[in-house]
Amino acid sequence: MSLGYGVAYHIRCDQLSAIRNDIAEAFDPLLTPQDRAGWRPHVTIQNKTKPDIAKALLARLMLEFRERPIEIAGLAAWWYDGGPWQPIAAYRFGGGTPMRHPPPLIAG
Repeated sequence: MSLGYGVAYHIRCDQLSAIRNDIAEAFDPLLTPQDRAGWRPHVTIQNKTKPDIAKALLARLMLEFRERPIEIAGLAAWWYDGGPWQPIAAYRFGGGTPMRHPPPLIAG
């Protein structure tokens, strides 16, 4: 999917959407206009680039991409106060020991 200045893979998961809706409801008085504008779960592939570069990558990915299941291990909370983002906490689905820090954005 196009981000205008980047590209992302859209995530479709009813369970994840339900979790997000519960969290948004609990924090309703604190939500910003951006938080209220709608939710598009995704994995960012490219961000903050020129629109023509993003369009080219999107076109290539649309030819090569094959939809497949992924595993989402948990949720992480981050704080932004003008930058950079700071990790607050991370939690695994299914219980177990909380993660000490949010997992890396790109596993290597």
